[in-house]
Amino acid sequence: MMALAAAAASQTSTGEAVQFWVLGTVAVLGALGTVLMKKSVHSALSLAGTMIVLAVFYLAQGAYFLGIVQIVVYTGAIMMLFLFVVMLVGITAADSLKETLKGQRWMAAACGLGFGILLIAGIGNASLDTFTGVGHANAADGGNVQGLAHLVFTKYVWAFEITGALLITAAIGAMVLTHRERTEERRTQRELSEARVREGKQVTPLPAPGTYARHNAVDIPALLPDGTISELSVSSTLRSRGQIRDVSEDSRRRLAELEQRAEEWLEREPDRALEQDSSDRGSERSEEAAK
Repeated sequence: MMALAAAAASQTSTGEAVQFWVLGTVAVLGALGTVLMKKSVHSALSLAGTMIVLAVFYLAQGAYFLGIVQIVVYTGAIMMLFLFVVMLVGITAADSLKETLKGQRWMAAACGLGFGILLIAGIGNASLDTFTGVGHANAADGGNVQGLAHLVFTKYVWAFEITGALLITAAIGAMVLTHRERTEERRTQRELSEARVREGKQVTPLPAPGTYARHNAVDIPALLPDGTISELSVSSTLRSRGQIRDVSEDSRRRLAELEQRAEEWLEREPDRALEQDSSDRGSERSEEAAK
């Protein structure tokens, strides 16, 4: 009976197989996107997707605590921290090509090769003859949380401490990168205005986006009196990316309609002035007659 129970527990159902192959493909694609994406933000989002898939695997195997921790701590906290750091620092594809430390690429390649060898050796030495199951592992220590705590604080305590030190170092590094030391005193508004006048480039402050455009979005430039767009009203980053919505054609059309209505109104204005003048004279004559 024990042998039959172990054999039944080691068999994979159709639903589990479909789940594994579908989510496993998504996890592998996310991992490849993390390495191959050119933009750091896209790589971080791909890694977040892979972590969510791993959390689903944990939940499907009965490791509920580990699955929730994977989503809340790793995906929701640490991964979002990395994403915000990337957006604050402003790392681009051009910045990644600059080698600030000599030989760091060779060191990174050596570390990656060593990690690959350790990973292959670990997979090669893995024993798949017997299947214990998460339920048996949880029952040994009285539950999933207790079993996880026993492994973390006994067998893997050194790896746990090193991981914590790396995360603290990453947080401190993010604070150092985002903090900028001011080497000079902040200039006042008067000093900035005087500097603009001396340079003669832009005396007045930059126009706000969306002015006279019936939209106030940051990617819609302000409109000049003739209906054309003002390039200075939108961010230079949006201009370089080509993410500006041009609404000048619609504005010119509405401006032409407004001018046409104004011309029609001006053509009727002299007639109305004559009528008003005749009515005023008539009222004056009636007042004189009454006197």
